[in-house]
Amino acid sequence: MTFSGEFFAFMALALVAIIGGVLLLNLNKVVHMVVALIFTFVSIAGIYILLSAEFVAAVQVLIYSGAITIIMLFGIMLTKPYDESEATTGKWRKILVFLGVLGFAFAVYLGIYHLDIQQVPTTLHEDNTLQIGKALYSKYIIPFEFVSVLLLVALIGAIILAKREDKEGDKE
Repeated sequence: MTFSGEFFAFMALALVAIIGGVLLLNLNKVVHMVVALIFTFVSIAGIYILLSAEFVAAVQVLIYSGAITIIMLFGIMLTKPYDESEATTGKWRKILVFLGVLGFAFAVYLGIYHLDIQQVPTTLHEDNTLQIGKALYSKYIIPFEFVSVLLLVALIGAIILAKREDKEGDKE
């Protein structure tokens, strides 16, 4: 097996994504968790770039690393993120979680190692955004419009729930 720059870039990005995910689960301060989440999202965008999916990488950075993270920070700032009673985890639980993660990683490795995927000719690096746009607005126009209506309904529902909570707060 020859090692290329693409292989080392993938390994570095995958390592950053995994470390970010593990830190996200193990850090105590919420702001530090969000920073670990940002590192994970950006490294996943780098993996998309290695896969020649530049449009998906740009969407990953804009939507997840930008918008979702900002929304999470606003949610954290507007709510009470710190609970006074801190739950402590035992040593045995940490060991069992580590063994579970190790077992899952081994199972994924075995599954990927024995996976036989046939190579098919593809047209990568040729107008990714144009191909996505054509597919989205021709073949997948009905699901695209359905998702836009669903998001609109969710937005209206969130506004109604926020108004209802506001009125209940005024009665107190």
